[in-house]
Amino acid sequence: MPKLKSHSGAKKRFHKTKSGKWLHRKAGRRHLLTGMSSKRSRWLGKSKVEEATSAEGKVLRSYLPHQ
Repeated sequence: MPKLKSHSGAKKRFHKTKSGKWLHRKAGRRHLLTGMSSKRSRWLGKSKVEEATSAEGKVLRSYLPHQ
C-alpha cells in the first residue's frame, strides 16, 4: 500500500481549525484594489470558513489526510 500524499496546492491554502472546520483566504485582494469599494475590500479580508460536513469539506478531507 503506497503512502498517502497531501495535495500540495491545498496544504498552502487551507488549514483546519480546532473544531474541525476549514479556513481559507478569499480571492481578489492582491492587486487592482483602487477601483474596489471599501465594503467589498473589508468583506474579502475576512477568512472563509467551510463546514467539515459540506461537499467542499469532504473533498478537503481526501486532499489533506494528515490534518
